[in-house]
Amino acid sequence: MARARLSFTTFNLLNLNRPGLPLYKSSKPWTLEEYDAKIDYTARQLKTLRSDVYGFQELWHGDALVDVLSGAGMERAYTALVPPGHDGSRIVCAGAVKSEILIGDPEWIERFPDDFILKSGGDDEQTSEIAVSVSRFSRPVLHFRIKPVATSPEIHVFVCHFKSKAPTQVFREPWYDKPVHAPYAEAIGAGLSTIRRTAEATALRMILTRLMKGTNDPVVVLGDVNDGLLSNTLNILTGQPRYLMGFQTGGGDTDLYTAQTLQQYRSTRDVYYTHVFQNERESLDQILVSQEFYDNSRRRIWSFKDLVVQNDHLNFDAHRDLGSNDHGVIRATFEFNPLKAAAEDATG
Repeated sequence: MARARLSFTTFNLLNLNRPGLPLYKSSKPWTLEEYDAKIDYTARQLKTLRSDVYGFQELWHGDALVDVLSGAGMERAYTALVPPGHDGSRIVCAGAVKSEILIGDPEWIERFPDDFILKSGGDDEQTSEIAVSVSRFSRPVLHFRIKPVATSPEIHVFVCHFKSKAPTQVFREPWYDKPVHAPYAEAIGAGLSTIRRTAEATALRMILTRLMKGTNDPVVVLGDVNDGLLSNTLNILTGQPRYLMGFQTGGGDTDLYTAQTLQQYRSTRDVYYTHVFQNERESLDQILVSQEFYDNSRRRIWSFKDLVVQNDHLNFDAHRDLGSNDHGVIRATFEFNPLKAAAEDATG
């Protein structure tokens, strides 16, 4: 008897808005022809990957996602997760989920936890004090729940999009003095972007820890985290778990495991990249899973099957003409394969 399978995809939509509506100040609105190309390309990706769960970044308009699902022939089987009244004026994370496995209502988390704090007087006499006052996510984090197997616990899914590596533009700031700051504007801006991204990773980690600690709740994070596998951003999010563990001896209560690493254990060569900038190939987009999806975990419910990276389109820059996006599209698939002890714990 074949095991039940469950697949997740993370997909940065590259500013998917309705045609003619404004984007960033530095970006032209999509023409009708460009929009149609984007809808066609995105719909074809969804049909090719055939995931149960899609997490999207950079959605500007709810109707655009409806157009994608319709173009893919998925509008009846899937529920679009979009904030009410999402009319093209702001960017959010969104989702599309097989309706039969979705439970409850989605939520968009805008503010950091009330007990969030990044402040220190320094570890020693040589280290000066520091305080960071960021209080909300640049892009609201989507949170929803699914239950693909009736006898197994529901799964919490989070979709995130952290601040990019692009330097924050500081020339409009009231403190900016061009003769003084212009030579260092790029460095200052990059530092600000890094601090904001680090704060967002910390805030989401606090939310995840609160949910996961002392529980057996499976968790999946889909996101454009704008940082690589060995970055501090990923270290904060994942808790840096140990992978090379004996069978049924691993797993961490609040740890997250990257699908990228799980795939590396199945392959003799790593060609995972999801973004290209100045000829540098990086893995900015991640699928992270809790111990319930880690093969060698004592709490395993789902085992890793495979990972697919759609990134050939990154070899071409004509995204407006082709309708393509500027990030790789990642799908991870798991099989329902619980250990007996984990199944007994889950059902009480």
